[in-house]
This record gives sequence, C-alpha cells and structure tokens, in this order.
Amino acid sequence: MVYKHRTKPQELVVFEILNKRTELSSKDKQYYVNLKKGYEGELLFDSLTEKLRCHCLILNDLLLEVNNTTFQIDTSIFIGEKIHFYEVKNFEGDYYYESTKLFKKPKHEVNNPLLQLNRSESLLSQLLRNHGCPLPIEASVIFINPTFTLYQAPLNLQAIFPTQLNNYLRALDTTPSKVNEKQKRIADLLVSLHITKSPYSKVPSYQYEQLRKGITCKVCDSFSIVIEGRKCKCEKCGHNELVADAVLRTVHEFTTLFPDQKITTNVVFEWCHGNPTKRKIQKILSNNFKSVGVRQWTYYE
Repeated sequence: MVYKHRTKPQELVVFEILNKRTELSSKDKQYYVNLKKGYEGELLFDSLTEKLRCHCLILNDLLLEVNNTTFQIDTSIFIGEKIHFYEVKNFEGDYYYESTKLFKKPKHEVNNPLLQLNRSESLLSQLLRNHGCPLPIEASVIFINPTFTLYQAPLNLQAIFPTQLNNYLRALDTTPSKVNEKQKRIADLLVSLHITKSPYSKVPSYQYEQLRKGITCKVCDSFSIVIEGRKCKCEKCGHNELVADAVLRTVHEFTTLFPDQKITTNVVFEWCHGNPTKRKIQKILSNNFKSVGVRQWTYYE
C-alpha cells in the first residue's frame, strides 16, 4: 500500500520550464539532466514496489531533518518488523568499486551512494529514537538501470543490482507481515515531518526579460504552435490540444516561475506572445479563476 506518493520535485519543474525558455549553461544543463534522470529512476522503482501484494506501507520521497541536519529517503517500506529504506540510483554503464570509492570506467570517480546511504540510515535511526519509536532499519542502494554493472563489488555491499531486483522484491513480497498501529504511527510521524521545500535547490537565477515567450507543445516543447479555432496544433510533431488547456498550462508555468506576480489578462497575453487574443485569454481566465477587482484593475487567483 502506497502511504505517501511521490511528487515531481519543484526544482525539476522549474528546470523543465527554464530549459525550453532560455539557454542553460553547460553546468546547469548537466545538473538538470542528472536531476531528471534520477527522478525517472525513482519512478521506475515505484512502478515495481506498487506491485507488492504483502501487507506493507510504502512512503516515497521523504525529506527529513534531525539535529539541524537534513536528509532524504527515496523510498521506505514498512514490512514485517523493519523499515526497509532505499537510495535509488539510475546509473548507466560500467563502474568499479575500489577502497570504498566508486568509479565509472575508465577512471572517473563519482559520489559513492553507499556513503550517503549510511549517513541517512544513521540520521533516520536518531530521528526515530528522538521521538521514542525506534524500529530496526535495513538500508540498501537500488541500482535501477538495467545497463548498470559494478565490478569488484564486495559480497557484503548494501546494494541491490538490476539482475537481483526481481528476486529481491519477490522475496520481500513473501515476508510474513501485517501492518500494525505502531507502524502506522511512525509512518504518520515521518509524513508529518516531511519538508516540502528542499534547501538544496540549485535553480539558476533568471529574469522575465531573458525568457522566451509563447505557448509550447505539451509533447515536444516546440514553440511552433498554430491556433485553429478551439485547438492548438504543433507544426513540429502534430500534437493537438485545446486552446484553453494550453493557455492554462502556460499560466501555470508563469506562476511557477513568478509566484508573487498577479495574473492579469495583459500579463498572460504577453507571456503567450500575443496569441491567442486578449478576449479569448480573458474568457479562459474568467472560466477557471476567481476574478478580483474591476476593469483594468482585474486580476485572477
């Protein structure tokens, strides 16, 4: 049972908008690619854990704090008398392990997720003790990508490799288990302590004037949109979308980037680069938002 669903990180949402509306630096672009890839790996693991039929509680994407230190848990599963928690990595290609260090072949050192796992395991244990509800923890790194290979891995490594994953989950699914009140209390505690805004955000600074205006295709992000009656058509991939849906999606992008700005017909008209007409935009806003003020002072919320 999924007790806490995963949501797309706000940082990734902002990066996705900026990536199509401005030219990211090579450093920011790589960070965005890694962020997106990591999220895709987590979703892939979610698709597997959601198939578990045993009595369990699944909590996805927790950001917690203990003793002024924040830490993240990609997935945790309450099953049996333990908390199984996982750090999910979507690494591709050939890697090797040497003296507690992780290298991508031929010899490029990367951050060892096992060190992060041990840190998070210790912090979670402290948090549970501080709240008077200790519970045994079993922590593992999940290497989710089927192309991943790790050479020279110690036998006792706290890791589950792609070829082991199905058997591991099958064994987990057969664990005698029944969710009890203590587990629910701890799960509720962790959900209540979840921090919604990450302190680690690396979104680059941006200005309204630097961003490309216009409606983009929902499928391919192209700006090659033509409006034909009540529909938008992408000239690049052929995708069709209702004009109202496209405008609302574009408004959502604006409010994501500029949450303190008021939504007005003129603002949306300019953000959509003058298409559709102001009259059509006003009608869409009136039908989907609450209007405040009158005439030229009207805005929507």
